[in-house]
Amino acid sequence: MMASSDSSTIFALSSGRGRAGVAVIRISGVRARDALEMLTGAVPEPRQAALMRLTNPQTQELLDEALVLFFARPASFTGEDVAELHIHGGPAVLEGVIGALGRMKGLRGAEPGEFSRRAFANHKLDLTQAEGLADLIEAETQAQRRQALRQSGGALRALCEDWRDRIIHAAALVEAALDFSDEADVPALVDGRARTVVQALHDSLLRHLGDANKGERLREGLKVVLAGAANAGKSSLLNALSRRDAAIVSREPGTTSDAIEVHLDLGGYPVTLIDTAGLRGWCGEVEQEGIRRTYERAGQADLVIWLIDGSNPEWRPPGDLMADENTILRVFNKADLVRPDKAHRDTLCISAKTGEGLDALVEKLATRAGEMLEAGEPVMITRARQRIELEACRAALGAFLDGAPQELELRAEDLRLAARALGRVTGSVDVEDMLDRIFGDFCIGK
Repeated sequence: MMASSDSSTIFALSSGRGRAGVAVIRISGVRARDALEMLTGAVPEPRQAALMRLTNPQTQELLDEALVLFFARPASFTGEDVAELHIHGGPAVLEGVIGALGRMKGLRGAEPGEFSRRAFANHKLDLTQAEGLADLIEAETQAQRRQALRQSGGALRALCEDWRDRIIHAAALVEAALDFSDEADVPALVDGRARTVVQALHDSLLRHLGDANKGERLREGLKVVLAGAANAGKSSLLNALSRRDAAIVSREPGTTSDAIEVHLDLGGYPVTLIDTAGLRGWCGEVEQEGIRRTYERAGQADLVIWLIDGSNPEWRPPGDLMADENTILRVFNKADLVRPDKAHRDTLCISAKTGEGLDALVEKLATRAGEMLEAGEPVMITRARQRIELEACRAALGAFLDGAPQELELRAEDLRLAARALGRVTGSVDVEDMLDRIFGDFCIGK
């Protein structure tokens, strides 16, 4: 567990592990300058890169020639003195420099997320920006990158600051009413001006909360289930889209008895493609359980591809898969053997075997993903934690609007609770218990 206030100086490899042309070692803390002097004999001007020789302070052995940078506090990522060593990325060089740092008094290896946690403690970023930074590091698709950049750039933070200012304004009106509670027009003041402010804020929160969880869905990936009759070609399609043999393909019905997940980048959007057991009548106990899980996964999916076996077409999915027609995408497979009849020529035709129509299918999936995840104004809520706190804020504002205006103390408490919930979103109040969990998900060196 990371301490919230630690005066030690930390260091870590901030670039990827393994042999590379260049590796970056980051140092942060009160002894960052001393560490540089011990390794190089001097400290470059802040924010000016210098090519310097690194030597072992104990043996004076040359370790490497490196590009060295120094960032003086508070103008650094962590708000502390920070040094960066851009060294050659060979294992022996890394071992030598890391070993030399580890033997210096007052220095220790950083824990996961400790650089970012220090940046948060020194008010260089708030929790929403830290979460956005973590998402940016983990982003695998362009859509995820765009969302993470908005978050790390402070989009939700700016919105929360605006909401906080409005709550403070409403609270000031209520406090003023409390100071002059013997005046006859006090309830009207609360019910009028303060209510107008709170109503607008409540509506704004409600609009953002009603975003169909797009931000969380984009972080995790759109869930697309492949469903269809046995031997429709679901596993072949999964393999074709993932470009590897992720699922066993066989002409024997019931080959797939459990769901198989593959994570893909389709047109810049993250998609979790799920192959499921084929739907048919009589089958064994294991396959029956697989079919039950097919219905279960389909019910949780954002989109269901109903794969139609061209050699024995079943155009209409079972009723249990038809809860929402908008979540069904019909795809005709085995187009290399047979074509759909005139009544169904508008159905998307593919051949998982030859690759015919797969580009069109990927384009269609990307379009649907864009409609589900990025249509309309950019989403601001990207994590369940944020949504929970913002819903608590909205509920407190709702209590203010529903409550009696003359009960001034209770209305002031409603606004206090709303402000407190909003503060937990950005990390300004009551967050110590969640810091280890949030920053523990970071990689070491960030």
